[in-house]
Amino acid sequence: MKNILVGILLLFSFITKAQSADALFLKANDHYKNGNYEKAIEIYQKIDSMQVVSSELYFNLGNSYYKLNKVAPTIYFYEKALKINPLNEDARLNLSFATRMTIDAIEELPKTFLQKFSGAVIRKLSYNTWGIIAVSASFLMALSFLLYYFSISSGKKLFYFNTSLFMVIVMVITLFFAYSNYQWHLKNREAIIFAPEITIKNAPTNTSDEVFELHEGTKVIILDELDNWSKIKIADGKVGWLKTELIKEI
Repeated sequence: MKNILVGILLLFSFITKAQSADALFLKANDHYKNGNYEKAIEIYQKIDSMQVVSSELYFNLGNSYYKLNKVAPTIYFYEKALKINPLNEDARLNLSFATRMTIDAIEELPKTFLQKFSGAVIRKLSYNTWGIIAVSASFLMALSFLLYYFSISSGKKLFYFNTSLFMVIVMVITLFFAYSNYQWHLKNREAIIFAPEITIKNAPTNTSDEVFELHEGTKVIILDELDNWSKIKIADGKVGWLKTELIKEI
């Protein structure tokens, strides 16, 4: 009885939280439409502090910061929106506009066929989405096999058998995509530079040599961390160290 009561209270708390977040979201949208971008950001951030994960929320935050010409947070929130939902084409389009505001012109290294395939197909959906597809395929596979087992007609048996076999293939492929996507995100911790201008060092010390400079809004990959320093890599392959406080992980 106690467990049931706890479950009911948790469900009630979740519903109340969702309703509160929706009301705040609409209120923030109104401020945005009226040009009150600072107030809209304040309310959107309040929703974010409620641990509400939403591609639309981060997209709207990016739009608000874009209106204020704040480069780093604009790119940061568009990237967060795309990380949750890679199919958010509005965020992708706006991100392409926002990156034109950055100073650093970094030429990416040539990609291999597998890297291009991963970006165009595997990372086109989030690993959670690939996992949902895999679970759905496994359910349809089990259903098709049951229908095959209990069918009398040879034509239906053949159809359900082929369907279950196809679903096995879909399940294996999507599981592989989900795992590959998850591993890629683990190995590629992306972050955005928030400092107007920083000097990248060749070692995690203040007295080490300067190797190159970066500016706000540039995306980097975190390779390692030591004390309050982070080892980063940029799109052209250059590697160096900077203070962790100067970047914000996506």
